[in-house]
Amino acid sequence: MIPSSYPTSEEMARLTARMLWEIEAVNFMEDKPFTLASGLPSPVYIDCRKLISFPRIRSTLMDFLTVKVMRDAGFEAFDNIAGGETAGIPFAALVAERMGLPMTYVRKKPKGYGRNARIEGAMTEGQRVLLVEDLTTDGGSKLSFVDAIRDTGATCGHTAVIFYYGIFPETEKTLGDHGVALHHLCTWWEVLAQAPEKHRGVLGEVESFLRDPRAWQAENRA
Repeated sequence: MIPSSYPTSEEMARLTARMLWEIEAVNFMEDKPFTLASGLPSPVYIDCRKLISFPRIRSTLMDFLTVKVMRDAGFEAFDNIAGGETAGIPFAALVAERMGLPMTYVRKKPKGYGRNARIEGAMTEGQRVLLVEDLTTDGGSKLSFVDAIRDTGATCGHTAVIFYYGIFPETEKTLGDHGVALHHLCTWWEVLAQAPEKHRGVLGEVESFLRDPRAWQAENRA
């Protein structure tokens, strides 16, 4: 069911950040940095997959993501909701349920047998597809999913995520140059603003990374 009322984008960002802290989805490095999807290191990592195990928070955030996309892109802008393998699949299903639309998912690569497909479910030529994922860092991983969707004859001009790093200036240009608009609920800056007092001691290293991620990665590359 489509939510009929919702808070401002700023309030949704604040509440999303609080929820990520509450379920301990915000992780800090101990002995060595985390590795992002891009292969580059990071001292922090947001694990949005944990959200599927917290039904009240999960439901609230899916309401937020649904209304955020409809408000920004249009209330009748889509015909199909696609999840990116694997983290985007449950969130795409939940958004599709709220919008009353078909759901599909996109494999990272052809499965290697049977139809050797990348798209699972029914996606048809001319459909307007929203790509749903858990998060994005620099936007690069989204392009392959978008291309696979477009190869069916469908269009894909929008992607929606719960969390967007918001620290790599090239991200929205990379997506924009590919004809894709990004919709998100919160960034690292909202997450830091909601950090519990017990984590304040480690935020200096985190802020060093967030303010100049490429320099931090160059210094900490394995």
